[in-house]
Amino acid sequence: MQELRYLSGVASLELNRDKCAGCGMCTVVCPHRVFEFREGKAEAVDRDACMECGACALNCPTGAISVSPGVGCAQAIIKGWLTGGPANCDCGSDCC
Repeated sequence: MQELRYLSGVASLELNRDKCAGCGMCTVVCPHRVFEFREGKAEAVDRDACMECGACALNCPTGAISVSPGVGCAQAIIKGWLTGGPANCDCGSDCC
């Protein structure tokens, strides 16, 4: 997702593949397709596309993913203020 970029190399996203059970939930809930399923486990293939919404971590049953919600949710809130529209970062949580 080359069109969805914030700042390179700053995402707080961490994936512990040893803890990954291979459920694939992160690939389903991530709005920016940061994860791919490889060799039976998740892999973060595009960390710079991460908007730090936290959907992956909230839906990981083994706690293999950690992320500090931030940039994406803040961007959604600010965009909502500026446009008068809803604040929606598409993460599926009630952060916005």
